Amino acid sequence: MFLAGDLMPFIGHHSKKARLKWLDEDFRQWLLHVGYSSPKGVPVIGCAGNHDWPFYEYPEEVAALKLPWTYLQDSHTMFQGLKVYGTPWQRVFYDWAFNLQEHQLAGKWNLIPDDTDILLCHSPPKFYGDLTRDGRHEGSESLTWRIKQIEPKLVIFGHIHNGRGEARDNKTLYTNVSFLDESYHPVHGFWTMEMDFDEKKEED
Repeated sequence: MFLAGDLMPFIGHHSKKARLKWLDEDFRQWLLHVGYSSPKGVPVIGCAGNHDWPFYEYPEEVAALKLPWTYLQDSHTMFQGLKVYGTPWQRVFYDWAFNLQEHQLAGKWNLIPDDTDILLCHSPPKFYGDLTRDGRHEGSESLTWRIKQIEPKLVIFGHIHNGRGEARDNKTLYTNVSFLDESYHPVHGFWTMEMDFDEKKEED
């Protein structure tokens, strides 16, 4: 299972104590339920998003919780023989966590390995699942460029709730897997898919 950020609910006044408590109790139990303790032992791999302040402000304390998942922040892991790279950044979007200017984002995207199979990010690339309800494209142009350069098999992201859906471009499938609508109502279920990665493996 892959989580593309915006994990945290609105908790009171977003106190540090409340945030860490939610992660250590509610989020931990949810991860155990859907992930490692499931009948198939499915691992959970995720990145943070603009709502996930603890990962931005005090990441060491979050890491000390030792949550039962694999958290990726400008880093990668292997999943069933595939390289998964995760990154939480997006274009400046109000006064939220993990905001960067476009020229700064380009530096982050350059860290994505050329042999990435699955790219897990919070930001959409520009023109793919990034159209807001008022008609603006909020995705990162430099992310689109990097994806076209390395051609991962799958890109998973969220952030722009109105952009939920998928699109294909050459070898890459783009999926906006947003769970909530623009009013933060949980109107969508989990995004599920089956993909055959044999072609990519043979090329390598």
